Amino acid sequence: MARSFGVTLVVILTIVLTMMLIKTLGLAAGGNVAPQHVLYLLGYMSLAHLPTMLSLSLFIAIVATLGRMYRESEMTIWFASGVGLGRFVKPVLRTAWPVVLAVAVLMMIIWPWGNQNSSQLRELYEQRSDLSRVAPGQFQSSADGSRVFFIERDSADDKTARNVFILMNSERSESVTTSLKGHIETAKDQRFLVLEHGQRNEQDPQSGAKALARFEEYKLLVDNQAMRATDQRPPKAIGTLELLDKPIPRNQGELTWRFGMALGCVNLMLLGIGISASNPRRASNWNLLFALLGFVVYFNLINLSQSWVASGRMSMAGALLAVHGSGFALALGLLWWRDQGNRLCLPRCKPRLAGGGA
Repeated sequence: MARSFGVTLVVILTIVLTMMLIKTLGLAAGGNVAPQHVLYLLGYMSLAHLPTMLSLSLFIAIVATLGRMYRESEMTIWFASGVGLGRFVKPVLRTAWPVVLAVAVLMMIIWPWGNQNSSQLRELYEQRSDLSRVAPGQFQSSADGSRVFFIERDSADDKTARNVFILMNSERSESVTTSLKGHIETAKDQRFLVLEHGQRNEQDPQSGAKALARFEEYKLLVDNQAMRATDQRPPKAIGTLELLDKPIPRNQGELTWRFGMALGCVNLMLLGIGISASNPRRASNWNLLFALLGFVVYFNLINLSQSWVASGRMSMAGALLAVHGSGFALALGLLWWRDQGNRLCLPRCKPRLAGGGA
């Protein structure tokens, strides 16, 4: 089972990393993140999705390993020897407990840390002025499309630009501003673009009047808010202890998700033992398909419980008990049903074997 878990994790990790790499490159190409932060963002996103990948890999490994034992009639020998399916919980747990512990640590500590750093990378890039986003030697428009920039970045200083060209278009005027140098200054919550040694050509589109002004220094407001307030952070970027200190609905919804992923990993382990049963006379592997369907349903229920708690429809304790308590009861009931079925099958099988039948 450990070898099967390792192989499954490598396959799932490769698929997910490829998808996230494509998504991250798309964000960088769209101007949402800095190109030099692509690898950092990919690493943070991988850590954020690692608990889900670990839970799925463990679930598939349990179903695949025990399912192979059913197909090769090894489980039949164990059942005939008086070993029930419940006896397999202990050896499975002995192999799975490091994965369950890793999922719990990742959800409680690494998940908020990775989301916080990822949000900071995006926020820092979004807070940069339109001039800072422009690639040297290329024309690029601003976010609202009202300005077009062209700069030549100074090789000695990444914060300073030379030969700056700005085309501004509004309902009242159209202007072209050029300067030899430009840099960014921050004053309180406002960010200014400071241009040096340039001129500004302005024209009124309605009257056709033109104006020419030369300047030694010209300041242009580019951002009204320099930093985001700490209380505006999303709940997924807040530490677990801080969420516990502020029991508001959205924080409790996030805690429901984090606790739910850890509890779900345990329930999926028990469900995998019961779902893995298959008929050795059938070549199909439907139990693995049912297992994947069960994982998708369980994962969606965890997401629904988070939204229910965040919207105030349910309490955190009620949501955890409803989803994971039901899952735990279903797993135990499935194990009991499998054990009862195996015990009832043995008396019917013994006379047939004793009589020398097929």
